[in-house]
Amino acid sequence: MQTLDLGSMPAAYQSHPGYSRVFRPGKLTFGFIMPLEGYPDSPFPTLKDHTWLAKLADDAGFSALWMRDVPFYDPGFGDTGQMLDPFVYLGYLAAHTRRIALGTAGIVLPLRDPLTIAKQAVSVDQLTGGRLILGLSSGDRPVEYPAFGVDFDNRADRFREAFDLVRTTIEDSFPTKSTQFYGQLSGNLDLVPKSVIGHVPMLVVGRARQDIGWIANNTQGWIWHLSDFGRLPNLLQEWRAARTDDSFRPYGYGSFFELTENPDDSLRYVGNRFRMGRNQLIAHWKQQEEQGVSHVALNLKPNRRPVEEILQELAEYVLPHFPGE
Repeated sequence: MQTLDLGSMPAAYQSHPGYSRVFRPGKLTFGFIMPLEGYPDSPFPTLKDHTWLAKLADDAGFSALWMRDVPFYDPGFGDTGQMLDPFVYLGYLAAHTRRIALGTAGIVLPLRDPLTIAKQAVSVDQLTGGRLILGLSSGDRPVEYPAFGVDFDNRADRFREAFDLVRTTIEDSFPTKSTQFYGQLSGNLDLVPKSVIGHVPMLVVGRARQDIGWIANNTQGWIWHLSDFGRLPNLLQEWRAARTDDSFRPYGYGSFFELTENPDDSLRYVGNRFRMGRNQLIAHWKQQEEQGVSHVALNLKPNRRPVEEILQELAEYVLPHFPGE
């Protein structure tokens, strides 16, 4: 088998507790898109036992819990994520978990004030001891843009400018920055507190209407939603070719997922999700690890089995095949 050139992890992030837990060259890790609950017949989760299940995922050795940004219920969209505001929920989970990375997948950046995002991010980073991974997106619900009074058509430009403003505000002391869509920093204000290691990892979730080259060279990674696994080799080749240096840029994907009770069930696509038994899942993810996938974020919404049972089965039978540390 040909060894892939995945690049080396930038030194600035090797010591970041959250990033280094989720992303390592040549290793595949697993996390969950919140809530930790199956609710196949409703857009609204119950959030029953959500604190206990988050602790269970942490103790079992999974790598990340991801919060979605869904400010309103849109009947046309039909899903409300974890319902709770992602940053409020991150602060809550910071007090109830120990090692698992806490991420956003992703904050709808054009709808939010970038300076507020920077403040919230460093606050969570401090509260978690450096476990935050900041995933940012442009959003996939057009109906929300009029509600926030934001132009839908320029969201790609707003995303790039806001992304740069968040990073500058977090990383620079008394930063200076002029923007077209937002405010101006004149070097007379400084953001406090600072992040634990001076950086907060920033990912693109989805495409954010950006080309792969921009994502590969301006972020610390990419999480997409991909259901056709046959496209992965070509996509990963394009992703690696887009790098302009040899630094590691991880690729991961999020997906609705159903773990079947029969451990030998093969891969099936059902609507916008995939379902599989654990034995086939191991072989499936081993292949993806070899292809260069770094992380899989599972959304358990379609499941009717108890989530505790799913977590325990994955932890007992699947995680040992993917040792992370």
